[in-house]
Amino acid sequence: MTAREFERIYRKLYMPLCMFALRITEDVAVANDTVQNSFAQVWDMIREGYEIDSLEKYLFRTVRNAALQLLRCEQRYVSLPEEEKDVPEEEIDTAERDARLWEAIDSMPPRRREIFLMSKRDGMTYSEIAEELGISIKTVENQLAKATSTLRANTHILTFILPFL
Repeated sequence: MTAREFERIYRKLYMPLCMFALRITEDVAVANDTVQNSFAQVWDMIREGYEIDSLEKYLFRTVRNAALQLLRCEQRYVSLPEEEKDVPEEEIDTAERDARLWEAIDSMPPRRREIFLMSKRDGMTYSEIAEELGISIKTVENQLAKATSTLRANTHILTFILPFL
């Protein structure tokens, strides 16, 4: 595998792996460090000549094992039963979906993103948002409609937004 191919995989999987690690560690910095270290470890293995059949699955498993090891060191986690050692496809799909969602949210203009997160993540009403930001309720409505449109265009699925914010 060339460095360019590995970089392409890095760009594709970095955010989904971070979302996956975040679900385990519940700490953004630790999740990012875990993913970075896992990519470095796998790249070293590839450079040493190791053949990896499914790099995506291997990376998810590596990130999961590294995150769990950190939790064990902090004594926040008990070992997984033997039959749960592989990362279920559903968890990989969820991490990839979450990554697409947050990329779409991050692509919004700052004010729209702020209004959207105040509404969906923080559970604030339109009037509370308007009062907090010193804008009209109509502006809040318009910005949320545009945010929803952006998410539909970028993620093709909108039904999962509320549970993940």
